[in-house]
Parts: sequence; structure tokens; C-alpha cells
Amino acid sequence: MAFVPEHIFREYDIRGIAETELTDEFVRSIGHAYGTWLMDRGIRKATLGGDARFSTKRIKAAAAAGMMEAGISVRDIGFVSTPTFYWSMYHFDVEGGIMVTGSHNPEEFNGLKVAYDKATLWGDDIQEILRIIKEDRMKTAENRGSLTFSDINEEYLDMLVSKIKLGAHKPKIVCDSANGTAGIYAPEFLRRIGCEVIELYSEPDGSFPNHHPDPTKRENLTKLIETVLTEGADLGVGFDGDSDRIGVVDDKGEIVWGDRLMALYWKEILPKNPGAVAICEIKSSMALPEEIIKLGGKPIWWNSGHSLVKAKMREENALFSGEVSGHMFFADEYYGYDDAFYAAGRLCRILSNSDSKLSELMSVIPIYPSTLETRYDCPDDLKFEVVDRFKQKALSEKLDTITVDGVRIVYGNGWGLVRVSNTQPVLVARCEGRTEEALKKICSDMKKRLIEAGSPEFDWEY
Repeated sequence: MAFVPEHIFREYDIRGIAETELTDEFVRSIGHAYGTWLMDRGIRKATLGGDARFSTKRIKAAAAAGMMEAGISVRDIGFVSTPTFYWSMYHFDVEGGIMVTGSHNPEEFNGLKVAYDKATLWGDDIQEILRIIKEDRMKTAENRGSLTFSDINEEYLDMLVSKIKLGAHKPKIVCDSANGTAGIYAPEFLRRIGCEVIELYSEPDGSFPNHHPDPTKRENLTKLIETVLTEGADLGVGFDGDSDRIGVVDDKGEIVWGDRLMALYWKEILPKNPGAVAICEIKSSMALPEEIIKLGGKPIWWNSGHSLVKAKMREENALFSGEVSGHMFFADEYYGYDDAFYAAGRLCRILSNSDSKLSELMSVIPIYPSTLETRYDCPDDLKFEVVDRFKQKALSEKLDTITVDGVRIVYGNGWGLVRVSNTQPVLVARCEGRTEEALKKICSDMKKRLIEAGSPEFDWEY
């Protein structure tokens, strides 16, 4: 093959510009290589779904053709959310599949989330698919795989509804689907479990005309906040493009970021499961492990990245985890994958069984002064060296460090983190202090250490 865009094979998925990098020929090769990878493991069946992007239908067809060439029988489940795709592997009892989605990326992007053993591939397994293509190791089966079509959206909704039973108080909720996949599920699901629902941007539209489908960015939550306040709603929920991440706004219009939201979920889970292991993403506020310890749980730090967190949950047999970015993984009463609809339902259940408003429930979970997640450019051939030098100096000084994913220095009154982006030529840094003064000192020390380690100059984002 003349053109192999290696950079689109990321840590957790395959993602690139749809029209120039995810060409029909190349996507067919990806499907063929992935199908070969599955066949080598004795897998003969896979599901295939896709989001609302304009390029998705074309990319799905090319991926299906490649998988069938390898001998995989493909069940196309049509236009679905990523959680629906994950559930399809349980519903049809298959071990593999591809979800075509650009998630929260700009409209010109698209991608493929590839699965095995009912979980998403990451790391070297994704790189192995690339190697199969580059080394021309695709195998063509004597008996080409078949293609069938199934619409499981109603069955998926029925399953969701069966999992959530609300208490006496039925929340009034604003639902922002961001013109992504959530519009075909979230409003109906929330109404069926008993909520009063006010809809925003429910019509799927791959151009995302109202705002970018990323609920982790404050600017994308403006209308949601405004509507919660004007309608007197109990909460607002927003979804990303493929509905595996949730954004939450409380009754006062304040954003509830993912780490504090996790602490609230743990308040429901840990009393029923005392002593449970609680996996904390390395970027999380120190408020999260503090709350977990108060509740009797056992926090352990782990890497960022939805695939890595899910893999660690399986290893630890963990009941729940999540990410600051809004991925929430429930395995106590659910399947363990990231499903923003189910996460919204669990939040509504908590509110329905409480006499307190969401803002009141969140008020007892501390908000410490912090920077935003500061992402700044650093060349791929330098970023790893910077973090390694930073780490070696911290270790030589015998500082309190956590090194599962980058380096998190634990100061007496806060912490500072630097890690390498798995998807871009970028370093990611964040600091948090118990006071504004502590934060200022930590930011100053962290920046000094990073510059000494060879980092480009940067400014903290607040």
C-alpha cells in the first residue's frame, strides 16, 4: 500500500481525518488486518456500528468489506451510540467488533474503536493491527464472511430502563445531546424512568451546528447551564458525540467535573460494598481519594485512558471507576463499560432517593484551588525525555511521587502532575493546592522543574 498514515494508530483507537487518512482503501485494509487478528484468535463473528458523522456510513462499509475478506461474519447494527455497540457484543454473544466514531473530535475527523473479549483494544494490540498491514500479513479466507443487519436500539433502551428504578422524587432534567448519537436514546430513556425532560439539540447532525460535542469544555455547556437556571431544573446532563462520556450541571448551574462526580457515585456504592478497591485516574483531585477513604474504600492510582481503566478494573475485579473526562464505568450493577446514559440514570436515582438538591450533595465534597488540565506543545521526540528527566530528578530528591502515568509529585499541601499525551505531540500538566497560596507555590515549582527538564515554555491555564 502506497500510503500508510501510521500516526492515526493511537493508544486507545484509530483516529484521523476522514477524507484524506481514512480512505476506503485504507479502512478496508484496517478491517482486513483486524479480521486477520480476530481469526488468529478463533473469533469468527463481530458487530459493527457507527455514529452520526457524514463519513461514517462510507467507513463502515469499507471496514465490513475488510473483515469479511478475512472470514469474519459481520452484524451491522446501524446508527448507534458507542455504549449500544458495547452492549451488542453481550446481546449477540460475540467477542469482537468495530465502532466507527469520531467521538468528541471536530467534524472532519472519524475513527475506529476496535474490540476483543468484549473490551476495547489499546496499546500494542492496536499497533499489531498496523504491523499486519505494513508487513502485508492479512489473510484472505477461502469462505468469505457474511453481512447481516440488525436494529437493536429499542432492545438496548429496554435493557437500560430495566436497570434503573427511581425513588419518590422524579428529577427535572435538561438533556443536551449535542446533535450526536444521544438524541436517539437519552430523552426517551430519561422519560421512561420517570424524569421530566427538557431537550436540547436532540436531532443528530454530523456538522454539529450548535456546539462542539465535548461536555468537558465549559464553552460547550453554556446553553445547558442557561436552560437549567431558566427552567428551574434539578440538573443538566450533556453527552459527547458517541455518548460514552457525560457532563453534568447542578441546579445552580455549576459544572460537576468527573472526579467530583465519581465521589458522589462512590457515596452510593461503598456503603453496600465496604472495603472495595477504588481506581482513581491520575489526573483526579485529591478530594476523590479523601472521600473514598472516608467511605471505607481503598483508593489506588491508575493511568488515564478509558481502555486502560477498564483493563485495570477487570484485573482488580473493581466495582466502579471513571475519568475526569466523564467516562464512567459501573460494574456493580452494570457491564463495566462506559455508558453515559446509564451514568445519567444512576445520578437521577441518587437524586430521586434524596431530600437534598444536587448542589447540596456536592457541597460536602471539597473543591480545592487548581489549574485546568494544561496541554501545551512538545515534540514527540522530546516529550518522553522531558518527563523522564523530570521523574529522575524528583526520585533523586526522594520526593513523594506517583509514577503510574507520568509523574505526580505529592506536596504537603497539594500536588502537581505532568504526563505525556498518548495521542498528540503534547505534554499535559495540572496542579492543585489546598489554598490559593499553596497552588501558586506548587505551580511555580512544577514549572521550574519542567523547564529544567527541557520542556518548552508554557503558561498555566486556570
